[in-house]
Amino acid sequence: MDMLWYSWLVLCVVTLSTQNEEDWKLVQTAQGPVRGRKAPEGMYVFYNVPYATAPTGENKFKAPFPPPNWTEPFDAIDKGVICPQATLEALQLNTSAMQENCLIANIYVPDTEEKNLSVMVHIHGGALQLGSGDYKTAKHLMKSKKLIVVNFNYRLGIHGFLCLGTKDVPGNAGIKDMVALLRWVNKNIASFGGNPKDVTISGYSAGAAAADLLILSKTTKGLFQKVIVESGSSLAEFAVQQDPIANAKMHAMTLGFNNTNDIEALEKFYKTASYKTLTLDAFLARKDSTFVFSACVERDTGTGEEIFLHDSPINILKSGDYEKVPMLYGFTNMEGLFRIYNFDFWGVEMNDKFSDFLPADLIFESAEEKEKVAKQVKEFYFHEKPVGPDTVLAYVDYFTDVIFAFPGLRSVKLNLEGGNNEIYLYEYSFTDEDTPFVPHTNVRGAAHCAQTQAIVDGVDQFNLDEKTASKEFIKMKGTIRELWHNFIVTGKPVPEGSSLPPWPALGVNKQPYMSLGQTLELRNGLLTERTTFWSKIYEKYYRKPISPVLKP
Repeated sequence: MDMLWYSWLVLCVVTLSTQNEEDWKLVQTAQGPVRGRKAPEGMYVFYNVPYATAPTGENKFKAPFPPPNWTEPFDAIDKGVICPQATLEALQLNTSAMQENCLIANIYVPDTEEKNLSVMVHIHGGALQLGSGDYKTAKHLMKSKKLIVVNFNYRLGIHGFLCLGTKDVPGNAGIKDMVALLRWVNKNIASFGGNPKDVTISGYSAGAAAADLLILSKTTKGLFQKVIVESGSSLAEFAVQQDPIANAKMHAMTLGFNNTNDIEALEKFYKTASYKTLTLDAFLARKDSTFVFSACVERDTGTGEEIFLHDSPINILKSGDYEKVPMLYGFTNMEGLFRIYNFDFWGVEMNDKFSDFLPADLIFESAEEKEKVAKQVKEFYFHEKPVGPDTVLAYVDYFTDVIFAFPGLRSVKLNLEGGNNEIYLYEYSFTDEDTPFVPHTNVRGAAHCAQTQAIVDGVDQFNLDEKTASKEFIKMKGTIRELWHNFIVTGKPVPEGSSLPPWPALGVNKQPYMSLGQTLELRNGLLTERTTFWSKIYEKYYRKPISPVLKP
């Protein structure tokens, strides 16, 4: 009996060992061998693979260093690594896995022998202050087994976007992390079965703004061939700092450091500050629609270091001197619900001084002129009514336009004028019975990045089981995923032979766009009146971002 038991046990161990080995996939990268494991959904996942090394100590604001190398197989299991950031309960991130050296990629590879698969590099949102690469996953996009998905961490907040224009703090560290990731993909993705010449970068919210900026940089030439922009823009106020030195000084003073006119002292303060100090604030509740620390127009420090952004985005767009690639570009119809949590107290403050809520990239010669424009804007949206429960939809429209819709449509217009004839514009407006009403109304709308929620796994920010969603939403998710999948694989959301309604690229007249609502419908004139209103204001008062100006 004992011998029979022993034989059965040995057989079980051998069987389990064989099954476990079959669950693993070994890939040889430029750094060394990497082992990924098969996920329940059937694809192989390689978690926490270092694509670069984050500088630490007084070097922590520099561009990323090369990744480590190894000789023994690296078990690419999920350790939940995230970059230093302010703690926000709603994100439900495992802050115990927060660490300085956080530059890791997660690679999702279908179980197929096919090679030269399309690749989607997904850039996470979070105002450039929060989040992690694996916060939203897109495994469902891979059901066709025709594409590989990569997501990743990048440095956030002050750590990623302090910009002093000095040798040690040149700026754009977080976006230079993104460039390093794209270079890693270009060098390694073929080993996973991907095609380095068929890469689509896709981003949502701040990740969309980053994707839009990556198009404009000389450092990214040849690293991607298509771009998907979901609710963000390179021309959004939050995308690029208007005056990075002023921001650095302002925040240092809030932290108790007052010798801000001495640039060397200011630099030393930030270089020696603890990560706890650097992550005290996520800058999410600013009235001027910025998040303080974001990308910057870099100053040439004369050290030969690579510059990510050499000029303001609008100048680069107007010059046409950037790579033109197919773009899937758009936003939702009620992006401004992003600010609905502030409505009760911001409404009161907007009635008191609306000018405090004007976008930060508008500059005026006098306080009187600013108040005059603020009055015009308030009348345009609220029609001389106070901001309150009866005008909450106007409140939503205002923030939809100033943070997302107008800068996005402005970027699209300049891309068209610059010669890009492969832009597919959309507005996502789908709602169902599970969509909450806008407070004080019986109206539903698609909130900030609702289209992203339709694409990624789960049904909301907490990744609830899709079985709990309505049949209408499940159907919409299938449609949106098909459109996005088509674009990633073919460069067109509706290629020839598709059963979906035709979706042509924008013409020189900026028409048509695709309305993604209960049904798919081609339309003309996306927010024409509101865009025309803001265009006149921006023609007169827009302030381009400046690079750091160092004074002795």
